[in-house]
Amino acid sequence: MKFSKLMGSPAIGLRRWGGSTGSPAIGLRRWGGSTGSPAIGLRRWGGSTGSPATGLRRWGGLSQLFLVTIIGLLVATLMTACQLVTIDYVFVASSAPTATSSNGQIDTYASDSESGALRKGAATVSAGGVDPVAMVVSSDYTNLYVANAGNNTVVHFDVASNGVLSAKDTITLTGPPVSLAVNTAGTYLYVVSGTTTATLTEYALSSGAIGSATAQIALQIPGFTTDAAVPTGVTVLANNSVVQGNAVYATVYDQSAYNPGGTTTSTAHPGWVFGFVIGSGGALSPANGSPYQAGVKPSALVSDPTDRFVYVTDFASNQLIGYGIEGGSTLNFLINGPFRTGNEPQAVAIDPRGKYMYVANSLDSSVSAYVIDLSTGTPSTAVNPTGSATNSTDTQPLSIAIDPALGRYVYTANYLGNSVSGFRLDPNAGNLSPTQATPYPSDQNPTAIAIVPHGNHSLQAVTP
Repeated sequence: MKFSKLMGSPAIGLRRWGGSTGSPAIGLRRWGGSTGSPAIGLRRWGGSTGSPATGLRRWGGLSQLFLVTIIGLLVATLMTACQLVTIDYVFVASSAPTATSSNGQIDTYASDSESGALRKGAATVSAGGVDPVAMVVSSDYTNLYVANAGNNTVVHFDVASNGVLSAKDTITLTGPPVSLAVNTAGTYLYVVSGTTTATLTEYALSSGAIGSATAQIALQIPGFTTDAAVPTGVTVLANNSVVQGNAVYATVYDQSAYNPGGTTTSTAHPGWVFGFVIGSGGALSPANGSPYQAGVKPSALVSDPTDRFVYVTDFASNQLIGYGIEGGSTLNFLINGPFRTGNEPQAVAIDPRGKYMYVANSLDSSVSAYVIDLSTGTPSTAVNPTGSATNSTDTQPLSIAIDPALGRYVYTANYLGNSVSGFRLDPNAGNLSPTQATPYPSDQNPTAIAIVPHGNHSLQAVTP
């Protein structure tokens, strides 16, 4: 059927189809050859005459098919234009109990690929234990592990392709777990636990399921083995670069030597990083020179994706301490460190390319951004175009994560803000800007955050 402009009548909106003349049309015009009747809405289709038409009218077979096709194309176009594309699923663990359960909760959010804005995704699930404090995902992003300090458990969840979490298995420890790490091969889970006696435990993994402990080591302060050692973090080398490091590191501070507001009974150096080489069958042996001094109160640590650098945040000194990795496991201080952070740095993350690092400062409610010199490991402050190095979050960020799909968005879990703050990462400069509508409400007292990519998005990586 030919699309022709009406002769002799005004037309507003879509024009009449066919050869009829002499009648005005408002809205969608008459389709077909009928004459002499007004039309409101979609007009009559077919050759009948003399009857008014309101809404959808009768039409002939070919005209009906054409109309259905046109409407389908219009609807599809509108839906495509309005569709939000999910780039990641963001999991946020909150420690506050609910009205019906003492367990913590895990919220799931979908991250929009264009804006980084978060919207609620799959239904909230129980953390499987009391007071979740840490989470980690496997390198294939199909398994999530949650540390629950309130009942000394680590819970394994399956991660479906639509972001739905399903609890699978649980292990119980002798002390509260504090931090988790999984090796790149997905064969070992590392847990640091305890309140005054720090322990590093390695568990075998089989298709994500947590097996028996394959190694367990007490983390004791050198020369002061009876001091109260408090574990704070653990990380394992990515083991996917030309350096091929194969080691695990854990941070501890000596509460007998550093105890603000309390009594100290020791003269030991308070902050330490313990390093272990991972051998055949998961055997752990101390790295050369381990343990290494790490400020006053190390609070978190991270290794870069090239296996060449380790960074530790010092909660008490407001500093970032950098180490170079020699021989695949030995740590040596970066000669121009330590580096300034905000007040009370609590968490640290490096982007998937290994170019930028971000520190969550709990007292300042801010994120410090750094550009990493890939040749020396030196982090330098990334300043925003406004001239400010401060990136404000909601109140008291305790955890920070970067999206693995694009490496373009940074999120923090804000304990007192009961929210998640989002930032867009400039891939050319490393500076941050707020995502749309940030912060995003969460359950009460969020403590940990983890992210998995959605769909067939290429993951970001760097080769030195």
